[in-house]
Amino acid sequence: MIKTSTFRRGGVHPDDKKALSKDSPIEVLPLPGRLVVPMSQHLGAPAKLAKAKGDSVAKGEKIGLASSFVSADVHAPASGKIVDITTVRLANGATCEAAVIATDGDQEDPFVQRYEWKDLEPKAILDLIREGGIVGMGGATFPAHVKFSIPEGKKVESLVINGVECEPYLTSDYRSMLERTDGTLEGIAILQRLLSPRRTVIGIEANKLDAAAKLDGRAKELGIQVDVQPLKMKYPQGDEKQLLKATTGREVPSGKLPIDIGAVVCNIGTVYAIWEAVVFHKPLIERIVTVSGEAVGRPCNVLAPIGTSTRELLERAGGLSEDADKLVSGGPMMGFAFADEDVPVTKGTSGVLALKAEPLDEGVCVSCGKCVAHCPMGLMPNRMFRNIKNGRYQEALDLGLLDCKECGCCAFICPAHLPLVQGFRLGKKMGRRK
Repeated sequence: MIKTSTFRRGGVHPDDKKALSKDSPIEVLPLPGRLVVPMSQHLGAPAKLAKAKGDSVAKGEKIGLASSFVSADVHAPASGKIVDITTVRLANGATCEAAVIATDGDQEDPFVQRYEWKDLEPKAILDLIREGGIVGMGGATFPAHVKFSIPEGKKVESLVINGVECEPYLTSDYRSMLERTDGTLEGIAILQRLLSPRRTVIGIEANKLDAAAKLDGRAKELGIQVDVQPLKMKYPQGDEKQLLKATTGREVPSGKLPIDIGAVVCNIGTVYAIWEAVVFHKPLIERIVTVSGEAVGRPCNVLAPIGTSTRELLERAGGLSEDADKLVSGGPMMGFAFADEDVPVTKGTSGVLALKAEPLDEGVCVSCGKCVAHCPMGLMPNRMFRNIKNGRYQEALDLGLLDCKECGCCAFICPAHLPLVQGFRLGKKMGRRK
């Protein structure tokens, strides 16, 4: 029997829905004729557009410049001409400036030369990550060069690679671990060179044991020191705080970061993007997107350029069924519902889901306590929601609202189907304003 571990407090066990797309190998999407590239694809300040309408751009050329330390550069996903500068609405509802690129037929790949990295100093590796515009690709989109800029006086004891992918339906990281094994492992070796951790762990849930076995076996063949740790299936184990509890047994205190307990967490997709940035000097201009759900014709995993429209992804997956009711960017637990099929793929688009209607009548809170019992952060969602609903935002903040990760466990388990996560997002915004 394989020994597995997990975090102890809270969590839920939704149907993982992985079977819809887990056996679908990564497909390369034919280059669209038009790409809409947003300047805000990361947590922090939007990039500043560095090109004008009418400018020609080369594949991988920098078209957006990071406007602050917590920001990231944006690059052209393909060669072509910028035919428009517009404002685009993203799947999360935010708006930002975007460059519309009409792609041309000259799409020779400029990122084929391999560069040696093993003798590079950590700062040089960090510079390549920054130049590549790499961000967290598990959904948080935090600029990678900021995460890996370890504060003076801090030391990385544990490097934890997040291969959990606990959101239902999503299988892009799973396919990447199976099909991009060597690049992923070399990316881990690059991070080891950069961070000098005492221990490196890959956390993978038990529904992906074939990926765990392949990574473990290949790491031994390549001489890369890493512990592949199988984990019990439990949501939200992909959250970095819960993952650290499961893999290291240590807890990140309220208001603190993983580095405060000597840890750094990095998503599988991000590791591969770092490998491409350091080994081939290739910026982040494409990503794997899981296109799935019961209301799509052929669930699949698609490698798509940044800026591809959702419409093209859905067409690749066989189109929408007549009973399609909702589109979701990301996973169903923490993703964003959206209606516009022209919403572009960004660096953080892990999935596009087409779901059928599930009519749920909102009731009233009966103080059953299920949300409290299942909150992995040990909060009191019922009391926080009640305060927010009545405009008492400070009281909600005093109950630890800012510690809420918006994982959705409380809403998933709530028998009254209360919109708890939406309430917490509103409460954070209003609380900060006040």
